Amino acid sequence: MWRYLSSISLVLGLGFVLFPHHSNKENTPGPEVYSAKYETDQKLSLLQQDVALTDDLCRTQCSIDYSKMILQIESGESAAKVLGDMKAQHEKMDILIWSKNSQPIDQGVKAGEIPASDKDQASKYLQEAKTAAESGKHYQSPKFGAGKQIYFVQGIPSTDRGSSLIGVIHQDILHQVTDHQMKNLRLEPYPNENRWKVESVDTDTLKDKVVDHPEDNQGTSHYHLNEVVVKFKQDPTEAQLAQMKSEIKATTVQKLGYTYVFRTEAMEAKALMAYFKKWDVAYVEPHFLYLTNDYYDDQEKNDTSDSSDYTDSTKNSNESASIAPNFKPNDNLYSRYQWNLPLIETEQGWQLNRGTKDVIVAVVDTGVDLQHPDLKGQLLPGYNVISGDDKPQDDVGHGTHVTGVIAALVNNNLGVAGMTWYNKVLPVKVLDQTGAGSTYSVAQGIIWAADHGAKVMNLSLGNYADSGFLHDAIKYAYDKDVALIAASGNDNTDRPGFPAAYPEVFAVAASDSQNNKAPFSNYGDYIDVTAPGVSIASTYPNNQYAALSGTSMASPHVTALAALIRSTNPNLKNTEVYQIMRDTAQDLGTKGHDQYFGYGLIDVVKAVQKAEEKTSVGFDWPHHWFRQMSLVSKKYAGPELTK
Repeated sequence: MWRYLSSISLVLGLGFVLFPHHSNKENTPGPEVYSAKYETDQKLSLLQQDVALTDDLCRTQCSIDYSKMILQIESGESAAKVLGDMKAQHEKMDILIWSKNSQPIDQGVKAGEIPASDKDQASKYLQEAKTAAESGKHYQSPKFGAGKQIYFVQGIPSTDRGSSLIGVIHQDILHQVTDHQMKNLRLEPYPNENRWKVESVDTDTLKDKVVDHPEDNQGTSHYHLNEVVVKFKQDPTEAQLAQMKSEIKATTVQKLGYTYVFRTEAMEAKALMAYFKKWDVAYVEPHFLYLTNDYYDDQEKNDTSDSSDYTDSTKNSNESASIAPNFKPNDNLYSRYQWNLPLIETEQGWQLNRGTKDVIVAVVDTGVDLQHPDLKGQLLPGYNVISGDDKPQDDVGHGTHVTGVIAALVNNNLGVAGMTWYNKVLPVKVLDQTGAGSTYSVAQGIIWAADHGAKVMNLSLGNYADSGFLHDAIKYAYDKDVALIAASGNDNTDRPGFPAAYPEVFAVAASDSQNNKAPFSNYGDYIDVTAPGVSIASTYPNNQYAALSGTSMASPHVTALAALIRSTNPNLKNTEVYQIMRDTAQDLGTKGHDQYFGYGLIDVVKAVQKAEEKTSVGFDWPHHWFRQMSLVSKKYAGPELTK
């Protein structure tokens, strides 16, 4: 993941395999995992798997939506209103038709229009759907169309077999997931997309590097061509600052804390770095980019559970309400698609603690779909660093997916279940519509979240460049006792990626459903734990659900666990939270800590139990700190300007 924007363009991390192609008894990665061809083949296989699973998620959810509409119509509601409301809430429903048996399709109650580009094929499948439904069968056509214009037709008979509901569903989500995963699994070179003026360089030397193949991204950083980040040992006076602006012909100067970002069209980054060496600076570095390591307002009402042994979170905010020992959530995509939560003992963990609204979780990412029905009531007012306003609306999908893993509503008869029931999410948008963000925006988002009550913070983004600017922001949040959780990256490399490799941050690798290392997952001595990261089903913008793979998907599992630990014992320090997760992890691979799995797969039950038992946990933080600092300083003491 860090290959793409290894500098300061945090990347969303996705990408692994639900049904692994390789394993062994000890779950120890073999040499073939680390060949470029094996890695690329596995990533392509994962991409296809994620798209296929997303297609299945879409079809399953649409079948559920159709059944709900049929029940509403049969209960006496106006067919025109029911269809109109559904179409307004679900843009993917291009056309919905309620038709009586033996009635021509064009005479039924209709909402929407058949897509003009594929009208002939859509009409053919609609007729097949009506014929099948009239005979009492459920019908779904194959996909048809191309690119963003992919559709399928669905038909479901009414319960009395006298009518049927048929329609065309637009599956542009398949194109979105494909594009998303090509970037986040680093299957294409860094996506400039005409948004960033960037230079690609070797992370160690800052020598220019051509990136025209996915494998070139490993160890590559990207930075703004005409910008530098400067931290002075002593803040410059107004006169000195004016002199600097004049001499470099600065167009803008931004300040965050004691750090400045200078921009000019007159000089390039290397020349700017050389210029600032004459001033009394703590550091001067390129302005790196970071990339991702990888929903309705007046929407349908959440259904409540009929089970007498459960108090639904949508009806009652009592965080201590008990649930049955054999409790299974009724979220309609849970049992079939969410293999990840049972694997880490989440259901049993809910018996002990399901979170509290007082422990706030910040998701520093692409924002979140503020109107997604499965996140309704779970979001606090956040912040959009990119636009400077308080509406961190997701225009990528990555942040919405990450947030759903943490906090999608549980037991609401809708979609997926998150790991926490009551913890509120503070969304902070620091990455733009390309999934990239500057060091400045990421650092600003981290500081803002720390200042606005975050107790736990998820960072599913990264870069291979060790930025002093970003590290200062990390240390600021850490010193405020925030538990910082970050994805390690999706380049299958042992090169430390940042912020995951900073000693103040808890680093997460990804595994599959068989507890094998995800082929894309970065590894190294800095890895703390492993969590599921392959074909993870979660929320996606526009009232949708998608399956994505990557360390970006693994990280929020650990973030949610940290929130549950702090909910159980609010007196624990961030270092104590870290140590509990290490101590209670299920050992995988080589016995003890290893570079592929860290201390092992997280275990929700054991971690929450340990948090209950202790008000103070012994923690060998100095050992961890010096181990991390030794690793970082050995090769990544900071970018040096070389000619």
